[in-house]
Amino acid sequence: LRVGAAEQAQWQGFLVPQAQAAYNLPARIGDYTDFYTSIHHATNIGKQFRPDNPLLPNYQWVPIGYHGRSSSIVVSGTSFKRPVGQTKAPDAAVPTVKASARMDIELEMGIFVGQSNALGEPVSISEAEDHVFGLCLLNDWSARDIQPWEYQPLGPFLSKNFASTLSPWVVTLEALAPYRVAFARPEGDPQPLPYMDSAHNREAGAFDIALAVDLQTSKMRAAGEKAVQITQSNYRHAYWTVAQLVAHHTVNGCNLQPGDLLGTGTLSGPSLDQAAALIELTVGGKQPLTLPNGETRTWLEDGDAVVLRGWCERPGAARIGFGICEGQMLPARTL
Repeated sequence: LRVGAAEQAQWQGFLVPQAQAAYNLPARIGDYTDFYTSIHHATNIGKQFRPDNPLLPNYQWVPIGYHGRSSSIVVSGTSFKRPVGQTKAPDAAVPTVKASARMDIELEMGIFVGQSNALGEPVSISEAEDHVFGLCLLNDWSARDIQPWEYQPLGPFLSKNFASTLSPWVVTLEALAPYRVAFARPEGDPQPLPYMDSAHNREAGAFDIALAVDLQTSKMRAAGEKAVQITQSNYRHAYWTVAQLVAHHTVNGCNLQPGDLLGTGTLSGPSLDQAAALIELTVGGKQPLTLPNGETRTWLEDGDAVVLRGWCERPGAARIGFGICEGQMLPARTL
């Protein structure tokens, strides 16, 4: 729960697999559900495919989510190979199997379930937070060229199940109490249905957690250059709260178990410089990022290391850090 000077130095430094190797996953994760809680992310992505109607009709009414793969969730400091999958170019007659050429990050938070509910017994929104142990950082890496061909009609598959990286630290809701903020929908948006609404959720259901992404390329590492920040955001911009996710997940009687993980989805903020994925930052690959050393990035390249950081601070309260969530992509296996 406390972050020392040595760990803060790692945030600004290099990938340190020796130090990270001592970490384990915070829990034995039985099930993993990934949500889509940033309306800004959903709008930015939607504009690239549906400029006149970026948000689908259900987005403002129901937390969108899908069940992910828990066995490939790894702890900070774990490297992974560039994934391989099936893709199809718009002008191609048949799909091909190849390594992803459009590897992306997703700056998220993870929500650990601490208390179960019985099968068939929903968790009310007033009791939802009692079932949550705490929050961590989550990078749900994404293969953007594999995803469009496979995700309809059931959702992401090989584009997501190769690796998801967690920070080893879990910060409890009790520790985050000083950083709670009011949850409110923009004027004119539909209000949550009653099972996802409460006075407490409106008054203090959101959290003021600053988030950032740092990138270090192989060239930077070889030159002794530190990782550079490429974006920053805040969890307070999420369209759905922790309590709402738990209440919705269980409204049909789904039984959550201790150690289950919920992902918030990409936590982009309201402006483009707060976008939490490369597909947004580069506008679908049309506007590459230029790094301080002159390198450019549209998508991740082999050897790139990505570090997610999160922290809370305000006058009169102790600064709380979430450690680091770090991963490095290695070349794909030989086909």
